[in-house]
Amino acid sequence: MRQNCHPEKFIFLAAVFLLCISSLDGQSKKQKEAPPAYYPPYGEWESRPPETLGADTVLLNKAISFAIQNEIDYPKDLRIPILEAYGREPGFRIMGPVIDRGGPSGVVVVKGYIIASWGDIEKPDLTFSATKSYLSTVAGLAWDDGLFNVTDRVSQYVTDGTFSGAHNSRITWEHLLNQTSDWSGTLFDMADWADRPPRTGTPEEWQRRELREPGSTYEYNDVRVNLLAYSLLQVMRKPLPVILKERIMDKIGASTTWRWNGYDNSWVTVDGQKIQSVSGGAHFGGGLVISTLDHARFGLLMARNGNWNGKQLISGEWIKMATRPSPVNINYGYMWWLPGGQTTIEGASDSLFYASGMGGNYVVVDRERDIVIVLRWVNPSKFPEVAGIIMNAIK
Repeated sequence: MRQNCHPEKFIFLAAVFLLCISSLDGQSKKQKEAPPAYYPPYGEWESRPPETLGADTVLLNKAISFAIQNEIDYPKDLRIPILEAYGREPGFRIMGPVIDRGGPSGVVVVKGYIIASWGDIEKPDLTFSATKSYLSTVAGLAWDDGLFNVTDRVSQYVTDGTFSGAHNSRITWEHLLNQTSDWSGTLFDMADWADRPPRTGTPEEWQRRELREPGSTYEYNDVRVNLLAYSLLQVMRKPLPVILKERIMDKIGASTTWRWNGYDNSWVTVDGQKIQSVSGGAHFGGGLVISTLDHARFGLLMARNGNWNGKQLISGEWIKMATRPSPVNINYGYMWWLPGGQTTIEGASDSLFYASGMGGNYVVVDRERDIVIVLRWVNPSKFPEVAGIIMNAIK
């Protein structure tokens, strides 16, 4: 006997089967999706046990002990090491605020979470030349805004005579950013030639030196770094600390305790208002005073390619430009340091870069591994070893 066939029944069952498969597949995909990236809100920062993020607690503790044992041999009064380092410079004096330093401290951040910290991580401390990396970031904001191209001559924008003359007029923004300008002149009573002069010769000979073609030679010089800050002020027409606060620090949940200072004689008139031109370090005093935790927030922004919780605060293109080797110094970008030579850090990826300041102040960023390390007051000769132990502790 022939049985009746009901095709509509089979179609219904097939549809139900496909719907179930689709639902299960969707659930599987959701389970496989990575959780959203963590960004610490203002006033909070979640800590997690190191092992939950693939880190070796024993190695981390070893690194912390090593960092504390190798604290920089500086007195609390930082005017003393400043004078010891730079007091021989002609006409040298401390012109900006200098505060007593704290003890060694640090923090390790993996995937946004704190997995280790030591010392007083909330104390604002002088950070010396790590300030330069913040200055580079403000320059990046100006570049993002279309205020200049890095290959433009600065004399097109700063027309008060600061960049006059056959040599200075050829200097570009990039030359200032990667410290290859060899700018010649005096800014806020500080002569370029008096900054870290040779151990031999006389001031008269130093002043008559032959100038090098802009872009041809790297020379670390704080007068010229201050010149970059002054030039940015002329272009942005607003105090650089205010710009940094409004566009970066407030957005990443930084505290209200950080400060960025200039000198007692670095006040200039912009659009009829007196504004202090800030310094790129504490060579002459001044510079950035900031806590370890606020450093870490800034580092996390850099690790996330300028994006904070879905908002692009500074372009990833700028960060890429700022952290590529300069033509004449492969370990230096736009005021960010790149590892190599004596500062090779074991366990780090090729994407690592860092801010560095006198006295052992570091903000280390490994974008590929989403790691940020902040170290304060560690002996600079031990910095690669401390950072390397930490990197190797994180799987």
